[in-house]
Amino acid sequence: MDNEVKLRLLAAGVNVDSAMARFLNNAALMEKFLRRFPSDPNYGLLCQAMAQGDTDAAFTAAHTLKGVAGNLSLDRLFAATSTVVESLRGKDLAMAEQQMPPLHQAYREVIEALAAWQ
Repeated sequence: MDNEVKLRLLAAGVNVDSAMARFLNNAALMEKFLRRFPSDPNYGLLCQAMAQGDTDAAFTAAHTLKGVAGNLSLDRLFAATSTVVESLRGKDLAMAEQQMPPLHQAYREVIEALAAWQ
């Protein structure tokens, strides 16, 4: 990974050093999993469930997205998703809806950084 890519990922809230440590400093393996992230369906499932007012499905998707973000050290997305998860855990769909804008922003930033890496 060159320095430009690293800086782009850092700007998108990806803790590259933490991700490298999770992947035992295997840059190729880390890259493989980061490149797979855009195909993870949970962000779309979360948005769909929120639009349908399905708190249980939204919780499942948000909780899974949170786990994926945490495992990949997508720190900003992890933090934004964590607040939504807790609201949905409490069945507070209205609060979760209010907390979605930072999640949307963090997700877009990660996706854009990863797309520019191609």
